[in-house]
Amino acid sequence: MQNDLLTSLLPLVALFAIFYFLIIRPQQKQAKAHKEMITNLKKGDKIVTNGGLMVEVVKAEETFFVVKNSDNSEMKLAKEFVARLITE
Repeated sequence: MQNDLLTSLLPLVALFAIFYFLIIRPQQKQAKAHKEMITNLKKGDKIVTNGGLMVEVVKAEETFFVVKNSDNSEMKLAKEFVARLITE
C-alpha cells in the first residue's frame, strides 16, 4: 500500500523538480541580476527603457532616475521601467 503511494507520487515530484530547475530558478536568477543592475546604475550610464527609449542617466534617486534624451531634454523615469544597460 505504501509502495503504491510512493510510486504514484514520484512522477509528480520529479515533474515539480524539473519545472523548478528549468523555469523558476533561472527566472529568479534573472530577476536578481536585473535588480542588482538597477541598483548599480550611476550618472552617465546609458539605458534602454521598457518603452524602447535609449536615454542617459543624469541623477539616481530612491524610486526614480532623472534621464536625458538625445535632444538633451530631461525627464523622470521610474526604476521599474529600466529594461537594460547599454554596453558599447
